[in-house]
Amino acid sequence: MLAGIAALSRLNGFLSRVSLWLAGAGLVFMTLIVFAQVFMRYVMNDSLLWVEPVAILLMSWFIFLGSAVGVHESFHMGFDVLLFFLPDSAGNWLKGLSDLAVLCFAIGMAVYGWQLMVRTWGTTLPVIRLPGGFGYMPLFAGGVLMTLFVLEHLLQRLSGSRAEAQQDAEDILMTEA
Repeated sequence: MLAGIAALSRLNGFLSRVSLWLAGAGLVFMTLIVFAQVFMRYVMNDSLLWVEPVAILLMSWFIFLGSAVGVHESFHMGFDVLLFFLPDSAGNWLKGLSDLAVLCFAIGMAVYGWQLMVRTWGTTLPVIRLPGGFGYMPLFAGGVLMTLFVLEHLLQRLSGSRAEAQQDAEDILMTEA
């Protein structure tokens, strides 16, 4: 079982890095095309019609990919306040409960994102002429990635390989401050 968890961990690490790079590239590209739109509109007195829908699609992608990376790196919401007031033994239970809540949310994102994508595939996004399902693809992809990432956390907790000494996101941020 530990070998399977290790393989999932390596896969998730790769997916997380790729997602982070894609999200960063999307953010940079969105910034560039919005700047181009402002330049064209106010300097050249012309407008690029495709910028707004492309910027919205890019924003959806980098938000959901970035959120998935946040789940992988344990930067998601949890019961952090309770961890300070309860005994250390309760911490594993609360972190596991937090992971289960994130898992339910992520599965919901994936399932409903898929349904929305399939149902709107026959429509067309104005101006950019892509199938309407492209608008919901980031929701589905983010849900699938979050599901994979939180499953890894849960399996590690159940197997005992997720050491309590492993730093969480807040620990890392507090030591850097």
